Amino acid sequence: MIRSATGLNVSHAQAERAIRQRMERTGEVNRDHYLAALSSREMTELVELLVVPESWMFRDPQAFQTAVGYVQGWLPGRTQPVRILSVPCAGGEEPYSMAMALFDAGVAPAAFTIDAVDLSPVCVARARAGIYGRNAFRSKDLAFRDKYFDAADNDTYRINDAVRAQVRITQGNLLGMDASVHAGYYNVIFCRNLLIYFDKPTTANAIARLSAMLDDDGVLFAGYAEVPSFTQHGFTPLPHRYAFALKKDPAPAPAPRYATLPRPGETVPERRAAPRAAGAMPSPAAPRQAQSAPSAPPSAAQRAASSPASTPSRPAAAPSPAGTRSAPGAVRPSGIAAHKGAGRADAAIASARALADRGLHAQAADACQAALAADPHSAEAYFILGMLREQARDAREAEQYWRRCIYLQPDHYEALCHLALLAEQQGDADGAATLKARARRIYQRSNATRTEP
Repeated sequence: MIRSATGLNVSHAQAERAIRQRMERTGEVNRDHYLAALSSREMTELVELLVVPESWMFRDPQAFQTAVGYVQGWLPGRTQPVRILSVPCAGGEEPYSMAMALFDAGVAPAAFTIDAVDLSPVCVARARAGIYGRNAFRSKDLAFRDKYFDAADNDTYRINDAVRAQVRITQGNLLGMDASVHAGYYNVIFCRNLLIYFDKPTTANAIARLSAMLDDDGVLFAGYAEVPSFTQHGFTPLPHRYAFALKKDPAPAPAPRYATLPRPGETVPERRAAPRAAGAMPSPAAPRQAQSAPSAPPSAAQRAASSPASTPSRPAAAPSPAGTRSAPGAVRPSGIAAHKGAGRADAAIASARALADRGLHAQAADACQAALAADPHSAEAYFILGMLREQARDAREAEQYWRRCIYLQPDHYEALCHLALLAEQQGDADGAATLKARARRIYQRSNATRTEP
């Protein structure tokens, strides 16, 4: 009954525990009588005991930073506002964080709207009230609280009216939303940590609805454990670390040519001119606007994401067990040459990401070549090459590039996730479980450094 009403995939023990609690509160002593008289209102109360509305302001700040960059790249030349959906919105922490991040980036109130939806009436009421305790503020940098909140009673804070006015909050269920009415309506969708409560058929249903509501050029943000489910149902991850951003797969097209692409296992010369089609690849120092930092003062999300405790270090080569062996086929530069090579590689990687985002896959591959020519130990270049081969539906080579990536950088979270998904698709359950466990440990360590105890 619970699954039919909400889509939640709860265990028998969870359901029985919730039923006992509700029977105690209503004074009913006969279980059969309680279930026979179960009204829609009582079902709502029952479900309230099963949902976990755990969230806080700027949770996974890289997602908000990436979303702000997307909005800033989308708005120029358009008259309509960017439309954002947060589902489930819990107590409003996520949609309010997005509104604050956009205000900090200088985006005008008229330029965006945010819809927030949650199944729980209690969560919806809390979101509308906009009053939060200390648990909602877990970032080390709380400048956003001083800017956008007023002190209330009992060590609580109320969000100001300007932020609240940007968010429309409603009670509802994603599985009950009419996707046809909202077809292609939203440019940005946050749907994080919802699918983990669904079984596989319900997950497929939910993703289909989200895909229908998302604009073809829109971006969706998922929970870290949900990315594989989205990639199995028509989405492709975007290469933004810890943002867990995805786009809808484009319509099938001929695979791009990779005639000059280095193959896994080949020797990559220390220096090599990067092949380039005339006029096809912009200067590595000038990635597209959506990837550049905003000219406005740093946002709360950006401050949280760029603090020394939260910013991932530049990908480094993984030492061999003996500590002296380099990656196969690579000659490691040293001293000033290494520093200059790393700088050129970083610029080429930024260009590759921008080109890949624009769908210019062959040029993105050329930029990765340039990065490897400058720094043969660039794990990120191999990661992007793997993404490009996945786009071309070449799983075998994608896997080899991602394995080279984690050889050079064993804690590369996204590469581990993609390898885990490939292992699942190939029927290697043990291998997938091992890779997932590694990725989970990396994610937990990263979060532990970004939040207060």
